[in-house]
Amino acid sequence: MSQNEAKRLAAEKAIEYVEDGMIVGVGTGSTVAFFIDALARIKHRIAGTVSSSDQSTERLRAHGIEVMELNNTGDLALYVDGADECDPHKRLIKGGGAALTREKIIAEASEKFVCIIDPAKLVPVLGKFPLPVEVIPMARSLAARQILAFTGGQPVWRDGVVTDNGNVIIDVHGLSITDPVAMERELSQIPGVVSVGLFARRPADVVIIGGEPPRLL
Repeated sequence: MSQNEAKRLAAEKAIEYVEDGMIVGVGTGSTVAFFIDALARIKHRIAGTVSSSDQSTERLRAHGIEVMELNNTGDLALYVDGADECDPHKRLIKGGGAALTREKIIAEASEKFVCIIDPAKLVPVLGKFPLPVEVIPMARSLAARQILAFTGGQPVWRDGVVTDNGNVIIDVHGLSITDPVAMERELSQIPGVVSVGLFARRPADVVIIGGEPPRLL
């Protein structure tokens, strides 16, 4: 089975968690694109969406799905998003698409976080995928030095990438993250760091692994 087919099957399964009248939180990325396309088929059943990126907002609106502001909706019942890595405890690395801050905000605001992945994203220990950290531009070098000192990983500026919030991304290579909750907490304390791409303090509630049939973690 191709990776895209596995992503599509995971996305289709996630539609089962969408209930009538919901405002659905929608993440970002290639797997989520399949979810948005599936959501379009039942758009008459939902009240609207909250989007984690300009990219997803554009795709949702192209399908005629209303995109709302989180400030106006209050807490959400459901958030559906992908991940770059997922460990056996449903803790995630996210931010390959540079939308980690808004994704983390929506995850925090949601009662249920459903993560949709293809089987290649499932790992025993997080860190093979470089850990994205969103940083205010003037703090890029400072944050990189402190990230290196704390983690021992290699921070690399994702040159040419500006987030929807106007910030930059540092990708930290060479990690083996045995305590992602602690690393998320510590890196978040570095001045200038806006968000860390570890979703460990607030992990996924349900992980759908694409396949025939899809399975739940």
